[in-house]
Amino acid sequence: QVQLVESGGGLVQAGGSLNLSCAASGRTCGTSVMAWFRQVPGKELEFVAYIGRSGSSMYYADSVKGRFTVSRDNAKNTVYLQMNSLTPEDTAVYYCAAGALPRTMHIAYNDWGQGTQVTVLS
Repeated sequence: QVQLVESGGGLVQAGGSLNLSCAASGRTCGTSVMAWFRQVPGKELEFVAYIGRSGSSMYYADSVKGRFTVSRDNAKNTVYLQMNSLTPEDTAVYYCAAGALPRTMHIAYNDWGQGTQVTVLS
């Protein structure tokens, strides 16, 4: 099992940027596919992006493609989500997750962080 702690959320104006971090402990995150999901109250978890174990393969939801970048530093056991050109529609709690396979479905991921709130003001 790996423990995940997200940070970096906050309040930002539309058009602004935030960089989320997800620090892993326990099993090293280099052994896991890492993903970001987000959730708005009353709605289901939405896939945002995932990154493969080595960091050479990434996949993004259409809604964030070209604006968000996922990266990882396995030496630091940390995954990042750089979010640019934010819009109010990006407002959500953002979660990082660890799993065995690169999937967009949340059920494919076994370990989850507690989430970090991102609020984008119009």
